[in-house]
This record gives sequence, C-alpha cells and structure tokens, in this order.
Amino acid sequence: MQIHQFTCRDDNFGVLIHDPATGACAAIDAPDENAMRKALAQTGWRLSHILVTHKHYDHIEAVLPLQQDFGCAVIAPKGARGSVPAVDLYVGEGDTVEIGSLHATIWETPGHCADHILYHFADEAVAFAGDVLFALGCGRVFDGAYEDMWRSLERVAGLPDQTRVYFGHEYTLANAKFALSVDPDNAALRRRFAEVVEVRARGEATCPTTIGQEKAANPFLQASNPAMKARLGMAGQSDAAVFRELRERKNRF
Repeated sequence: MQIHQFTCRDDNFGVLIHDPATGACAAIDAPDENAMRKALAQTGWRLSHILVTHKHYDHIEAVLPLQQDFGCAVIAPKGARGSVPAVDLYVGEGDTVEIGSLHATIWETPGHCADHILYHFADEAVAFAGDVLFALGCGRVFDGAYEDMWRSLERVAGLPDQTRVYFGHEYTLANAKFALSVDPDNAALRRRFAEVVEVRARGEATCPTTIGQEKAANPFLQASNPAMKARLGMAGQSDAAVFRELRERKNRF
C-alpha cells in the first residue's frame, strides 16, 4: 500500500491509498474537493473508490463532485444511509472491502456518531480511524453514546501495537496540552508532548500515530486504569463513567 496524506480545510487530513499492483486508488473520506484534486494530480493516481468513515459534512463534502468526475465507487456506513451522496455500497461490521489487491475489514465504531466505521487493513497493519481515535485524543460524542465511544476505543486499543492509525484532524497539540492536565506524571506523555511541539513548530503533521504510542500516552485509553480513576476522584466507578468525565473535561478545556 502506498499512502499519500495531505492537509485540507482548516484542520482535516486527506488521505489517498494506492495499490501499485492494480492501480486502484481510494480516498479515505472526501473532505475538500480542491485539495483532493491537487493530491491526485501530484501522485498521478486515478481515484477508483471513496471510503467514507462517517456522515459529518467535513468528511463527505467532496464525495459527489469526485464521484461524478471519476466514476469512483462510493462506500459508506450502513448507518449513514440517506446522509452520504452517491453511495454504491453500504457496509457494516465484518464486511470486507477490496481496493485492488488490498483488503479492509469494516469495524463499526459508534460514539462520535452512531454510524461511524473504521477501515482495518490487517495485512498492512494500518487502520483508518476517522474521528474515533486521534493522536492523544478522541472524537467528541455527538449523536452516539459515551458508553459506545468507550467500547469503540477499547476495541481499537486492542489492535497490535505496531498498527499505524490515520485519523481525521490535526488536533494533537491541543490534545497533548489537555492530556498533561489529567496525567501530568506520565513520562511517555511528557516525551510525546515535546515531540509534538517540535513537529508542529516545523509545520509537519502528527498523523499517523500507532496503537502502542496511544496506549502509552493517550488519557482517553486510560479510563480503566485505577490510577487515572483515583486522580479524577472516581475510584470504583465504571470505566465508561471515567471516560465520560475525561471527555467532558476536554470539552471544557
């Protein structure tokens, strides 16, 4: 798999994946038509698929014009039926998507919104997580439920540590500052914060991350940790309740 990542809109990431064996090329979501056309021109790849992670406008704005121009197949979550234009195939838990010789398994990951899915390319050890998991953060809970979001994050955290995770937004510096406010003694987090400051100062992207990095430093994956519960004054409370407290603190941060 060849991967080309680029920034678009205010803080979105655009991603193209390419199978050199067949020439197939998929966009992960379609946030910005002009940026995506520029990326396709730069790479010389021809768009054959759009893989939608969820229905939010900043992830689907360019679906229709790109589909009309390239005739690409649009794949979207079953739960987003009626919200994403020009869909050729709706997918859900356990379904498989083929991009040339590349194979992705669909994971339903509700929480950020009820229809959210993740594309896991196990052979390449890559996951395209949309707005579920960010570097040092996670998505807001909109029309999903906090309990669902926690279960989705727990599941994603169970991927092999080396799995590269591509996510939807460049929020990492703000996430890192919040993370330090709730987990200030985490040495891995302090090291990560310093790295993020340097990367952003150079104008570079913090995406992708890895599951191993996130398990070590992302506070939202620590909701089951007794030390985190004690630090929040929530000893003995459920993991989902602790996650909700962390997410609501981040909302106010």
